[in-house]
Amino acid sequence: MLTFSLGCAHAAPAPLVSIPTHDAFFDAIKLRCGKAFEGEVVFDNDPSPAFDNKLIMHVRSCTDSQLQIPFHVGEDASRTWIITKTGSGLSLKHDHRKSDGSDDALTMYGGHTVDAGYNQAQSFPADQYSKELFVNQGIPQSVGNTWQMFVYPEKFTYRLIRQGREFRVDFDLTTPVDVPITPWGYEE
Repeated sequence: MLTFSLGCAHAAPAPLVSIPTHDAFFDAIKLRCGKAFEGEVVFDNDPSPAFDNKLIMHVRSCTDSQLQIPFHVGEDASRTWIITKTGSGLSLKHDHRKSDGSDDALTMYGGHTVDAGYNQAQSFPADQYSKELFVNQGIPQSVGNTWQMFVYPEKFTYRLIRQGREFRVDFDLTTPVDVPITPWGYEE
């Protein structure tokens, strides 16, 4: 007679599975943990006056499986990029908060890698949650969004592309700047 063990309540968590290109990309950003960098819009085919303000990215919180990177636009501390190792790739989410810290109606959208990408570059096509959120929020043109991030020794790039739309911000990684305020909805 065969018997099977179903395990115990104190089993160790499953190991985090990742591939070398995802690890290299993640680790290149993680190396800058605790530092902030100034950026500038280098391409925007539908300019918004909001992005004429000072742009700062802050690699604020880093674990072995998640990076939290607030993106400050002037005094607006509503945006945080969250990159997570999922075991089947990397996820990018955009956490948007109101000034009181509560969730914005348009929050936690993003995408997931669908291939290996490169050590310096990853693409995140919109996931199903995001597509449904965009339709429900009246911006169906965003269902085709793909976010890209590039990290090189001197520069970090955040890019949004879709049919008829491109937005790109480059951050200078050679000169850290003062760490900005805590993003809205996060703890000191």
